[in-house]
Amino acid sequence: MAPNDTAAATTMSAGAARRAKNHRADLFDVKTPTPYEIMRRRAKSHTGFLIGMSPLFRRALDPFIQVLKPISPLAWMPIALYTIKDSSISGIFVIFICSVWPMLLNTAYGVASVRREWLNVARTLEVNPVRKALLVILPAAAPTILTGMRISMGIAWLVIVAAEMLVGGTGIGYFVWNEWNNLNLTNVIFAILVIGLVGMILDFIIGGLQRLVTYAE
Repeated sequence: MAPNDTAAATTMSAGAARRAKNHRADLFDVKTPTPYEIMRRRAKSHTGFLIGMSPLFRRALDPFIQVLKPISPLAWMPIALYTIKDSSISGIFVIFICSVWPMLLNTAYGVASVRREWLNVARTLEVNPVRKALLVILPAAAPTILTGMRISMGIAWLVIVAAEMLVGGTGIGYFVWNEWNNLNLTNVIFAILVIGLVGMILDFIIGGLQRLVTYAE
């Protein structure tokens, strides 16, 4: 083989190795929670507390929730990209807006369903509102809140994959779409199995937390 041919073959092999390495990195790219994501998770439960504790607040927000809840993540993405103009933050916004509703509504339902006897005892003992929320309402509503969190986690995982397909660049959604464009069905099937296994692990973790806070009346 001529020296030029050898150099060309070496360059092609190195390029293929780099592409394979990048694809593996995209597949297992796991983003650590940002302060914004932590704040949005807290916002879900705090807003749910307000809705559950205030019938007026619940009646005021319910029409907006029912209108926004059924909107697809595919419909939110163009609006997010146009207004935010940053693909990563737009993806986080779409994940938030699509997964917030189960946790929000379950938190409101759990808070509103706390037994009146427990609240009356707290009122008789003149417990201040903060202590009542933390020591009476939160433990009583925790199983329902974790149920909403479990559903929201599943929806968020679905939306993450769809958002990565649309935005591109990194992540398992991008990996699936890129491998489909390369007609590599083996990697597509492998990525689908990874998506299912990660979803099952996340559900198992939240389910374990739910069992820990569940109580027998």
